[in-house]
Amino acid sequence: MTTIVTVYWKIEEVSTADGRQALTEAAQLLREGDTVAFPTETVYGLGADATSSAAVERIFKAKGRPSDNPLIVHIADEDQLSGLVQADALKDAHRALMRAFWPGPLTIVLPVQSGSISPLVTAGLTTVGVRVPDHPVALDLLREAGVPVAAPSANSSGRPSPTLASHVRDDLDGRIGGIVDGGPSGVGVESTVVQLADGDLYVLRPGGVTTEQLQRVLPHMRIHAAAHEEVRASETPRAPGMKYTHYAPQGYMHIVSGDDPAAIAAWLQQDIDAAKARGETTGILTFSEHVPRYSADLVLACGSLAEPESIAHALYAALRTFDEHGIRYIAAEGCPETGIGQAVMNRLRKAAGHRLVQV
Repeated sequence: MTTIVTVYWKIEEVSTADGRQALTEAAQLLREGDTVAFPTETVYGLGADATSSAAVERIFKAKGRPSDNPLIVHIADEDQLSGLVQADALKDAHRALMRAFWPGPLTIVLPVQSGSISPLVTAGLTTVGVRVPDHPVALDLLREAGVPVAAPSANSSGRPSPTLASHVRDDLDGRIGGIVDGGPSGVGVESTVVQLADGDLYVLRPGGVTTEQLQRVLPHMRIHAAAHEEVRASETPRAPGMKYTHYAPQGYMHIVSGDDPAAIAAWLQQDIDAAKARGETTGILTFSEHVPRYSADLVLACGSLAEPESIAHALYAALRTFDEHGIRYIAAEGCPETGIGQAVMNRLRKAAGHRLVQV
């Protein structure tokens, strides 16, 4: 791959002169067809002008992303839907979700207006996922750019998503046009992706908005939780994160789950001891309450079970930390699949290649 000069901007406050100048320059790169990584409330995204196939192609090339994996389009406000999606496609349920969760970590899949964006964004589908991010840097950049911005996570395809600008630099420096450093992302896992069909709401990918939150907004609608099954090789996924291995550390990883914490701890420690005896460098991904139970080359607390949001926030950084320490064999504790725990376990299963031990 040809190495390019990646421009780097650090933004402390978007309202300062330096912040405004940085956003002006980054927006100009987007309008010129280049790629720019920027922070959102979920993870860092790698953006390009969604109306330009040449620009969108640069996303796929930089990430090494399969071309049949659709991209989410980011807009600054609901008004930008005009001309992007079919006007008669917006239902009362869609508008209720937008009022409740935009700006925020919810992507809504809608029928795309023919010719409004590059077909590379939709991977040949007749729909497009759209969201309004809840981050001041992202919103100002989108307003300044004045174009819909296609933006998957700003990482090499398959790697843990970036929650810091330094993660983006580790993966993509020299491959993309620019990086806007706006500090750490908040939620830590990607947006929830939903689609309305036949009067029901389908969660295609769990994320920062939980099924419980969706149900409170649409109390009379049936909501189908995201399925665990992977999309077949011959199919185009309806949303990102449904088909390919994602979020994976470089070492082997599996998940250990069950109803008895003591049994989980005993099985997991025995498994790690056996790996260490084979000469593996070992790591355990657990929660702050359980750290004293374990011994390995590296034991990482991924948040607290008492605060499930902290688990989501810390997940990707923890997976990258295993790589930084050269850990080749990782056992991860599963968490309850309630609330945002559903999104955490979705990401963990994909990171572990769906290797799950039930104790």
